Amino acid sequence: MPVSRRFVLVAGVAAAALTAGCVGGTFHTAYAAPIPADVSRQWKLAGVRVNVPQSLKVSEAHTYLPAADIVWREDPLGDRHAQVAALLKNAVTRGASGLRGKRGVYLDIVVSRFHALTFEAEQRFQNAGVHNIHFTASVVDARTGEVLVAPTEIEASLPALSGDQMKAARARGETQRSQITAHVATTIAGWLSLAADPRNSFSRAGD
Repeated sequence: MPVSRRFVLVAGVAAAALTAGCVGGTFHTAYAAPIPADVSRQWKLAGVRVNVPQSLKVSEAHTYLPAADIVWREDPLGDRHAQVAALLKNAVTRGASGLRGKRGVYLDIVVSRFHALTFEAEQRFQNAGVHNIHFTASVVDARTGEVLVAPTEIEASLPALSGDQMKAARARGETQRSQITAHVATTIAGWLSLAADPRNSFSRAGD
């Protein structure tokens, strides 16, 4: 069997298994607890520093569920670690923009997983797929370097739009980037008690 035909067959079987619910699980927007509002209201955002360790594995495979820590397609082929860092810096900055106190702080972000949908998955799936995002966040005094909040595990996963839903979203001007950015910003705002607590869980076929 030609390689290209074999890939299509295997990919089709994988997609069918995913949409049948054979692959998936429970995902979360989660953190241990929001930072008390009377604490965070004392802070002013001095900057966001994002670390995407080079040890995180990147996949460029044209498959539905690549086995990797980083899967990202909406930027041109290039340094995916840097691209993810830039996206998350923008999202976290937006989420923390309501910090209007007097004490300058940095938010330090360390990424452990950023697994968005491939274009193959986005186009093939219907009502399936997950943008699976994990990182730690800490708060550091901008002047002294004192750690005010130790690294806190945060999951900011969200159901990915796919198939007809994502076609309609793109027609409205939405992208994976805009959807992920908005969700991470909402998650950070909730963690900082700048907005309603967004923590939740959902079950969905995806990775």
